[in-house]
Amino acid sequence: MDRSLKRFRPIVIAGALVLAACGTPTAYQPEAKGLGYSEQAIEEDRYRVTFVGNSLTPRETVENYLLYRAAEVTLEHGFDHFVVVDEETERTTIYYSTVTGLGGYRSFNSFRNSYPFGVSGLGTATVRPRDRYTAFANIVMRDGQKPEDDPSAYDARDVLERLAPTIVREQAS
Repeated sequence: MDRSLKRFRPIVIAGALVLAACGTPTAYQPEAKGLGYSEQAIEEDRYRVTFVGNSLTPRETVENYLLYRAAEVTLEHGFDHFVVVDEETERTTIYYSTVTGLGGYRSFNSFRNSYPFGVSGLGTATVRPRDRYTAFANIVMRDGQKPEDDPSAYDARDVLERLAPTIVREQAS
């Protein structure tokens, strides 16, 4: 390996470790840095609940976390079930590119400026799409048993019990 490249090896390794640490799906957590759950009161018994996942969080997980949060909000406010009045899951596609096969590296000086290394040869760029999901729901919270004939009604305790095994919470630092 060229001596000029050896000095950059620790920087490349550190960068790879930082990127690897960021490579996890969004945990079930209150909104932080644009990711996680949030809710907004619309009326006393009506809320808008949102969950935003990163590009590693599958759509099904985002939607399950939304329902889980809706159930928590329902019980926190003393209600038994909730009805989803309106819901939507938005997909945002972000494109990432990587460049490979750049040939050899070489040192060079240009216009009296020193550059530690240069790139020679041809490379190829690969572009990969990554989807990110945001789920929204407007819910109305109610007392008593949920109506059996309403497919938009959810028993809050039942939702928490059934989805609890799928919930991955944020890790304490």
